[in-house]
Amino acid sequence: MITVAAVAAEFGRDLSAAFARIETLLEAARDRGASLVVLPEAALGGYLTALDSPAPAASDDLVDEASVLPPALDIDGPELRRLAALAGDLVVAVGLCESDGAARYNTAVALHGGGVLGVHRKVHQPLGEGASYRAGDSFAAFDTPVGRLGMLICYDKAFPEAARALAVDGAQIVACLSAWPAARTFAAPDLTQDRWTRRFDLFDRARALENQVLWVSSNQAGTFGSLRFVASAKVVDAGGDILATTGTAPGVAYATVDLDDMLSAARASMFHLRDRRPDAYPAGAMGRIEP
Repeated sequence: MITVAAVAAEFGRDLSAAFARIETLLEAARDRGASLVVLPEAALGGYLTALDSPAPAASDDLVDEASVLPPALDIDGPELRRLAALAGDLVVAVGLCESDGAARYNTAVALHGGGVLGVHRKVHQPLGEGASYRAGDSFAAFDTPVGRLGMLICYDKAFPEAARALAVDGAQIVACLSAWPAARTFAAPDLTQDRWTRRFDLFDRARALENQVLWVSSNQAGTFGSLRFVASAKVVDAGGDILATTGTAPGVAYATVDLDDMLSAARASMFHLRDRRPDAYPAGAMGRIEP
């Protein structure tokens, strides 16, 4: 049995505040017996303040660059080493702005035992995000103490090929880290009625069901810049049923599952990966990937 935790919380530019919040969340997760904690996209340093236009250029007179763009962190830098130490025996997935020395990426990192288990750079970029980040170009699962894990970031979940690539690569669990906002036009005052909240939830359930995996979905909460986030962190089983959710409020969704039994039951008769027909799919539509 494993207990997993999906976090909906507000994170901004202040790294000291982020670490304080994360430390509290991880302590609570340990108290609940969790072994996997999924923090939101951009938990270290915050997300963009808007998506409808490129980030403004910094100048001494007009803009403080640090307030416009998230701090660019090195995967081997002190911030990730600090978080890896906090993670300890937990598997912790966290989002951040990564720098490779030449470009910025919207990145998810999985940490455990003081080190890095896996890294995913966001592939699909909505609206103006490409003005601030370079896109990633691959999806891969990796082994962890809780099972074989794959990671996606926010808009990646809208593309069935992304989650399918992870499932074909053996992912038993998919952690999807988001900074998913409410609708910008015709926004609903009540987030539960917002159409982008509904889409967020639908993608989570559909991706879990079609790939028959345990789906752990985190999200930012509150507001940042012009964005209002829908929270809605959740855990979805391999049949597409929501096991736990925060709803549209900050919080942590916990669920305890027997991963092997859950996957075996879901895949006992209609096993979607086995029953695929790659020979019938057009090239480029995931038809050439073999399990």
